[in-house]
Amino acid sequence: MSSTVAEAESAAPITLAEAPGDRAAVALRKAVAALIALQHDDGYWCARFEGDSILTSEYMLMKFILGQERDAAHQDRFRRITNYLRSLQRADGSFGQYPGSAPDISASVKAYFVMKLMGDGPDALHMKRLRSVILAHGGAERCNTFTGFYLACLGQVSWDAVPTIPPQIMFLPSRFPFHLTKVAAWTRTMIVPLSIVTAVRPVRTLSESQGIGELFVDPRNRDRLTRAMDPQGWTWNNGFLTLDRAIKQLNARELIPSKQAALKQAERWIIERSGDLTDGLGAIFPPMVYQQIALHSLGYERDDPVMVKAERDLDALLLDVSADACDIQPCFSPVWDTGIALYALTEAGLTVEDEAVERTTHWLRGKECTHRGDWAANARFVVEPSGWYFEFNNQWYPDVDDTAMVAMALHRSGGMENIAAARRGAGWLLALQNDDGGWAAFDRTQHRAWMEKTPFADHNAMQDPSCADITGRTLECLHHLGYAPDHKAVRRGVAFLLRSQEPEGCWFGRWGVNYLYGTWQALGGLVHSGLDPEHATIRQAGAWLRSVQKPDGSFGESCDTYEDASLKGQGESTASQTAWGAMSLMFCFGPDHPDAKRAIDWLVEAQLDDASAALSPDGDGPGSWTESQYTGTGFPRVFYIRYHLYRLYFPLMALARSVGKTQGFESPGIEVS
Repeated sequence: MSSTVAEAESAAPITLAEAPGDRAAVALRKAVAALIALQHDDGYWCARFEGDSILTSEYMLMKFILGQERDAAHQDRFRRITNYLRSLQRADGSFGQYPGSAPDISASVKAYFVMKLMGDGPDALHMKRLRSVILAHGGAERCNTFTGFYLACLGQVSWDAVPTIPPQIMFLPSRFPFHLTKVAAWTRTMIVPLSIVTAVRPVRTLSESQGIGELFVDPRNRDRLTRAMDPQGWTWNNGFLTLDRAIKQLNARELIPSKQAALKQAERWIIERSGDLTDGLGAIFPPMVYQQIALHSLGYERDDPVMVKAERDLDALLLDVSADACDIQPCFSPVWDTGIALYALTEAGLTVEDEAVERTTHWLRGKECTHRGDWAANARFVVEPSGWYFEFNNQWYPDVDDTAMVAMALHRSGGMENIAAARRGAGWLLALQNDDGGWAAFDRTQHRAWMEKTPFADHNAMQDPSCADITGRTLECLHHLGYAPDHKAVRRGVAFLLRSQEPEGCWFGRWGVNYLYGTWQALGGLVHSGLDPEHATIRQAGAWLRSVQKPDGSFGESCDTYEDASLKGQGESTASQTAWGAMSLMFCFGPDHPDAKRAIDWLVEAQLDDASAALSPDGDGPGSWTESQYTGTGFPRVFYIRYHLYRLYFPLMALARSVGKTQGFESPGIEVS
């Protein structure tokens, strides 16, 4: 990779036609050069994928559960991980989900536990502050379910204090209301290993001095499930809590049949889905941790080949952030980063004739999914395996969002092989359209509201329903692949988006923060599907955008909007969200509208400009933008993400549309040599 923008500009295979004084075109040229400078030799992009403190905490708690905390070879690593965890503690003592968030009780309890296990005394000032925050917010008994599993494994709460996930779910018929094919892909990869853990009930005994009894307001809550019954009679919540109690009583008397057979079936399911087709179970942090705990509880030794691979896959996510601190990422994001980067470059006029694009398309074609994974159980019709996943290797779980992004980027790049791959991806997308006309992330699904009342559903994502942002991107993809507005799938997708618009005129953003992201994606889908900009829906969206645009032209929105919808469109200005706002305004009013120009002007002014400075691997440096806020969403109200390349390729995309005087229907016509 080139080390400076100056070097990248001289090596970049583009010459941008710019009018004298056209600062947006100059900014675009610098952004393109910065992005190409960050491309890996194989053709892909992959920047840091940053979560919050729970990842470092849970990694260390896992090590104690497995009895590996004294591993001599990794003592320095554990020390640096704990150093990084300490660096995330706030002035009030708490830990949170994102910069500026309210204290998070689960994150705070896990961090306290890790720091105490790693030698921080309870009387240390930072521990006192943290303990005070935890107790003020209701104590450790207020932690979420998934924190409870860690506490039970380490003997801090009874297994009766956490929900049971009976492994017998493996034998439920597909027609049964609750079935693995009816929950989200990420949920099934978490609850199958946890069903083993809650059935075996492993406990690593710690000394009293290592425990966290001081964090409980009521010690009795260490032995009972604290989720309360509803005061009214029958509710789904009351039904599930009653069922949980009954299952625990039957298990205690060993009256539930087929436990051992169910454990073996769950074990086989995990091993099958964590083999060579993927870099870990689900290729994402939570199930990769639960897999190790589950198999350890079944007696797997650390040197078993399955465990060796599981440990290697998880440890690959560790990232040195300084000489003395180590973070762990939730997963890798190469296909996502690369798909968006390629799309942005094609928006700036590059094609497969350019070396950087050719390398990218070759790499992406090699990541096309060829395995018939879990998605096939619910597909609308039998379809050839295709699609793209998020990570380096996750053949079991391609997803709609990545597939739409990659397919349209490949198609826009040109070339017969790229277009053929894009068409296969579009065919796969059609098979995943939901009955309501929208698209979800991983599966064709049907929303079942009652599932969110299960005692282990407090990650707010038991299911994977249709959402406006993915539906909008998919419709845009279908447009680029030649699907006409009167195509049945397009009409149904448009109808879903029209129904999903909020009263103010915006759309909820499931996978990006928040209404700015959802509105950008929904508008893109609607306009590319032929909806007239004068349509009342578009006009209402435009009015909302103008109402939340800041006087300086920028946009910003906080993750707080997932907690309080009255804050829609409000927050600290960011480059990525200003780009989304600018492109949304272009969809509504065209690129020459004064408000669209003001957003572009803000991006031009905010661009980093020291061309002699080195770019960091995460895109921090000249030609890029500064962005410290989290603008990506994992699980709303639970987990948020800072994508380190969002601050570069989205502003690049917005600049390209403005400079090329296009709304994204065609390449903006920048001269390419």
